[in-house]
Amino acid sequence: MILILYLSVALIAIAFTILVIYVSKTLRALQSTLTNVAGTLSGLEKQMEGITTETTQLLHKTNALAEDIQQKSDRLNIVVESVKDVGDTIQQLNTTVKRVTTTASTNLEQNQDKINQVVQWSNAAMEIWAKWKQKSENKQQING
Repeated sequence: MILILYLSVALIAIAFTILVIYVSKTLRALQSTLTNVAGTLSGLEKQMEGITTETTQLLHKTNALAEDIQQKSDRLNIVVESVKDVGDTIQQLNTTVKRVTTTASTNLEQNQDKINQVVQWSNAAMEIWAKWKQKSENKQQING
């Protein structure tokens, strides 16, 4: 029975030794894997720093571009307002010209009779002047 006990203890020792060997191999493999993971994370950290730097630069450029666009938009608004003012002025001028034309046309129609009389009197005066001038020439020819 002691022999069985010694054999059992020896078997337990061998099993424990095999277990320790496999646990040791597993831990070494795990250590290698963790070393690779640490290297990968280090590289990833460097890449993230680069991405962060580029993102910051891109953000600054985007802000500068947005500010430039805002300034140009403000300038364009000033131009649009000026063009609108010119358009309003031209419209007012057109309205005034139409009003003056309408007033002149109305006055012309209302005074058409008077104008006709002035033309007739002018024609009569010119005829009288022509006859007077002709008589004056005739007298000079007779006296001359």
